[in-house]
Amino acid sequence: MKKVYSNIIPPSSMKAITLWPFLFIHYDVRFTLTDERHEEIHGRQQLECLIVLFYLLYGLFYLIGLVCYRSHKMAYRNIPFESESYMNERKPTYLEKRRLFAWVKYIGKTTYKTA
Repeated sequence: MKKVYSNIIPPSSMKAITLWPFLFIHYDVRFTLTDERHEEIHGRQQLECLIVLFYLLYGLFYLIGLVCYRSHKMAYRNIPFESESYMNERKPTYLEKRRLFAWVKYIGKTTYKTA
């Protein structure tokens, strides 16, 4: 992915966002290797889902989470794409060993329980 540093995308409330094939990083943040790995996992997920399907599913999972948890933070952290990324962002070799559609195993599982 091509890294793009910006003060517009993403908004200041976010460190970075992957919009394949670009990784947009906010100027004013400390962007770590862990953050980069988290976003690279999202890049793989987006490719697997042919990009458009990723965003449709992401939105759907978020809305379902809002209904179930009544909390933005819980809904966001329990999106299967986010669950996979957060659970594996600290594993240096994760992307080398990752299976296709690995995010599917996180569907329906509450991986983040603190509101």
